[in-house]
Amino acid sequence: MSNYHVTLEAAWLVRDVKTADDAIGVAISESGKRLNPKLDFVEVDVGTTPCPACGENFGSVFLAANTAIVGLVLEMKVFDAESDEHAARIAKSVIGRALRDVPLNVIDVEDFE
Repeated sequence: MSNYHVTLEAAWLVRDVKTADDAIGVAISESGKRLNPKLDFVEVDVGTTPCPACGENFGSVFLAANTAIVGLVLEMKVFDAESDEHAARIAKSVIGRALRDVPLNVIDVEDFE
């Protein structure tokens, strides 16, 4: 049995916002409310997307018609998992129960001691 650090990506929909910064604030706040207090060990941050023209990374936010989709990165540690796939399934299950109807995708699974 090993311990793993699992990173997931979530697509968070935010309505009635005017700016990308507002959308980021609302997405982090709403996700934090749904994760806390039971899952306060899950770290939430805004993901990054590389610019296709210059390659520089910027915040994962797309805003159109006062509606935004924000790419969030969720990180948690999973202890005593059988494999990296098992750790990913555990993380998706735990976080998915709190964030119902939010698409989740595994980005990275790293073994740690």
